[in-house]
Amino acid sequence: MDFLICGVSKLVSISYLCLFAGICLALPESSNNRSSSGSGTGQISSNSVLVALLDSHYTEVAELVEKALLLQTLEETVGKHNITIFAPRNDALERDLDPEFKRFLLEPGNLKSLQKLLMFHIIPTRIRSDHWPSESETRKHRTLSNEHLHLARPGGERTVDRAKVIHPDSVTRPDGVIHGIERLLIPQSVQDDFNNRRSLRSISAIKPEGAPEVDPRTHRLKKPAPPAKPGSPPVLPIYDALAPGPSLAPAPAPGPGGPHHHFNGEAQVKDFIQTLLHYGGYNEMADILVNLTSLATEMGRLVSEGYVLTVLAPNDEAMAKLTTDQLSEPGAPEQIMYYHLIPEYQTEESMYNAVRRFGKVKYDTLRLPNKVVAQEADGSVKFGQGDGSAYLFDPDIYTDGRISVQGIDGVLFPPEEVELKTEVKTSQPTKAVAKPRRGKLMEVACRMLGTFGQDSRFTTCQ
Repeated sequence: MDFLICGVSKLVSISYLCLFAGICLALPESSNNRSSSGSGTGQISSNSVLVALLDSHYTEVAELVEKALLLQTLEETVGKHNITIFAPRNDALERDLDPEFKRFLLEPGNLKSLQKLLMFHIIPTRIRSDHWPSESETRKHRTLSNEHLHLARPGGERTVDRAKVIHPDSVTRPDGVIHGIERLLIPQSVQDDFNNRRSLRSISAIKPEGAPEVDPRTHRLKKPAPPAKPGSPPVLPIYDALAPGPSLAPAPAPGPGGPHHHFNGEAQVKDFIQTLLHYGGYNEMADILVNLTSLATEMGRLVSEGYVLTVLAPNDEAMAKLTTDQLSEPGAPEQIMYYHLIPEYQTEESMYNAVRRFGKVKYDTLRLPNKVVAQEADGSVKFGQGDGSAYLFDPDIYTDGRISVQGIDGVLFPPEEVELKTEVKTSQPTKAVAKPRRGKLMEVACRMLGTFGQDSRFTTCQ
């Protein structure tokens, strides 16, 4: 690679040497003397070994020096002492250097490796060919990379490490000497960097091969779905893929009418109310459904028609906090209960997974258009907000695939009613409902006889 003289100053008689991409070094007028400026000034002699390296058979090495950003370091080095450069010829580099290794050296992230490799070829002292050790000895010299090269003369042939010196004293200058060698010298540290490199092939992500198949009833993974062709429809509708839990009821178990047996909603409502009573602590809820309202009949009709329901059942302690005013208005008990009926089939697991995943989830209620908000709190599901909130207290009291009953520890009201109640609250305490408990097991069961007709299981009613 030829070098160019950029210009001459008539006033001070100093010329400039441009190296590679416009990097100019100041040249003193006398080519036989060292720079009088010392190291670190950017001024070197035109007779320097670094200048000679650019106009020799070793321009590939010089180009690597530039890419490694070592020009200033070498300028400072020759400003202090002589150097010896072991340089492979251009044709040797092109012939012997592995393309993958060369690509590794030239990657920006491997600049340190390239610098170590080049400085491994330079010894900060002058070693001419007649300074080589005899055949019976080996001399070790520290390089600019702080590693060692071994000079020897086996069989009378000069070597540096495992490379033969094919052109001893190829370039000699006052500040250094260049010996041509047969191939590139690779220090073990750089070889280790190359061997331990992380290729893109080894860290690339696994390509997706289609979404896994999900059971729409449980939303749990089935066997992984086979790879889907581009443009093919999804395995599941998008609503099922995003639903927080099972919203579709499983097919009914075969009954007297065969596999297409009609849903017996009345029997299922009976069963869940009986379960509430046997479970204990939910008598008031059962009392309202059967005695105070006709909701049990309405729920039975809905389930018979194929709907599914999730009942948020306040326990007796929560129901006891209802006031006379809240229950005395016509239709008030129904409106309260409608807000606790969700027209989806949800279990404790599906709701908890939903709030864990999405933070807050709004569920439709039968009190249209009001929704009940659920969120995670203290490792459970909390419904509502502020003072009107309630925790999922008794999970999965009853789950049959059509009706799910979840016990909660508070009575829920729509947010606007909670705010209104807070605004109109007076200093006088509100009296709680004082009425005899009608939610006893036998009384409720007998009431259900009149609601759903005679049942052989209840024969002791008066």
